[in-house]
Amino acid sequence: MEVYSEKQQIIAAIVALKAKKQTLGLVPTMGALHQGHLQLVEKALENNSKVVVTIFVNPTQFDNNSDLAKYPRTLDKDVELLKKMSKNDIIVFAPSVKDIYEGKTESKKFDFDGLEFEMEGKFRNGHFDGVGTIVKHLFDIIKPDTAYFGEKDFQQLTIIKKLVEKHHIPVKIVGCKIHREPNGLAMSSRNTRLKPEYKTAAPFIYKTLKTANQYFITKSAGKVTEWVEKQFAMNKLLKLEYFIIADVKTLKAVKRKSNKKKYRAFIAVYADDIRLIDNIALN
Repeated sequence: MEVYSEKQQIIAAIVALKAKKQTLGLVPTMGALHQGHLQLVEKALENNSKVVVTIFVNPTQFDNNSDLAKYPRTLDKDVELLKKMSKNDIIVFAPSVKDIYEGKTESKKFDFDGLEFEMEGKFRNGHFDGVGTIVKHLFDIIKPDTAYFGEKDFQQLTIIKKLVEKHHIPVKIVGCKIHREPNGLAMSSRNTRLKPEYKTAAPFIYKTLKTANQYFITKSAGKVTEWVEKQFAMNKLLKLEYFIIADVKTLKAVKRKSNKKKYRAFIAVYADDIRLIDNIALN
């Protein structure tokens, strides 16, 4: 398995692949790989000649320096996991911050038609400028035919589709279903940092989402939101940051339901100092 740490190295390798008319899939990650990431890689392997997995903890999408410092970095373990999937068809790109940002670690400004100001955008200042900056960098470097992203970060997935549309980037974006632990908790690299009591408590998030989905069949978005807020108010370990039912296209909170629109419930919760997000498609 080839592991590249410099842009010029991987650019040369990709030029050689493209010359052979091989299709290229991209799975961008921040490392600390889990089964959710591997599911994306598996999907990419099924549909492409080669797959580039990027492992890069992107500083410009963190609004909390402590969270950035604590983010798990397990490159050697990640490479071993990927080798078990394919030694020949996966390429790893694990660059340094200096190599990616060329000594100027800052985001570019993006206009995502307002998608960036909803939900996560309200609570994480500059987050989606950082996401847009790194994803566009990766698209420019790797020039994939297809890129794969998980639906756990559904807002991010929607924004990346908008990035591709507005910047006319020739890449197909594929969203993949949320991969969950047996207890329902959405898989995340942050889960490894959960203390035992919070690990036990965290499945309450998905359990609540599933019940909210059922309530939304007969109740208004406002009533469902009130119910969710009450459930978390009674939970001693989990602190609700937000719960929003939104239109899947605009990501704006729904005021009145329409049979012509599709909705999704989004949630962000603190388990001690670990921030967990999840979402669910609503009936």
